[in-house]
Amino acid sequence: MADDEGTAADTTVTAATAPRPVAHWTPGSPILWRYRENGGPGFHIARPVTVVQDDADLLAVWLAPGTECVKPVLADGTPVHAEPLDSRYTKPRAVVRDHWFGTGVLKLARPGDAWSVWLFWEPGWRFKNWYVNLEEPLSRWDGGVDSEDHFLDISVHPDRSWHWRDEDEFAQAQRDGLVDTALAGRVRTAGRAAIELITAWGPPFADDWQHWRPDPAWGVPSLPDDWDRTPAHVSS
Repeated sequence: MADDEGTAADTTVTAATAPRPVAHWTPGSPILWRYRENGGPGFHIARPVTVVQDDADLLAVWLAPGTECVKPVLADGTPVHAEPLDSRYTKPRAVVRDHWFGTGVLKLARPGDAWSVWLFWEPGWRFKNWYVNLEEPLSRWDGGVDSEDHFLDISVHPDRSWHWRDEDEFAQAQRDGLVDTALAGRVRTAGRAAIELITAWGPPFADDWQHWRPDPAWGVPSLPDDWDRTPAHVSS
């Protein structure tokens, strides 16, 4: 531990320097849902979303169809998933602005969980599935929430069956040094905890969110020019 001989004055956190807790957002508020690049300092995914619910138990947001977002591509513009897996995570990358295609997505996250749950619909609001995205617990700041994706995911179907997704990507990320042994263990532990929740059919799966619909008065939030700004204050 560096400077373990420091005085009490060295480690005192004052009200001026302590991170401020981010207040809950009201329904209809536009915020950013972002992901940091794996193994890098910046952000490579940014999605403007509309707050549906935000309280001590749950953050729910709506990603509307046609929303302008930021996504990663290879440096030559090749879509990430068009690149063979063995070189997908090692080739240089860039980010581009694009639009969310298809139907919208409802994203649900409980404070402290190392995953978020996404709901997908087919056209005409026919419910398709839940998607458990394993990730760092969300960090809140005044403009939105940040995380880092952990490659491994889980699909949950309307009949309550489930299966792992992207195990090949998770394995490749480990081979490429983006996920070390300790992190891989934490991700698997989080995945098992999520599966226990699915098996017990606990929240949010039991909360009838598949019948939720967005407020027709909501517009599509804009992607700000400073979508990649560094938060001044962050809280969990």
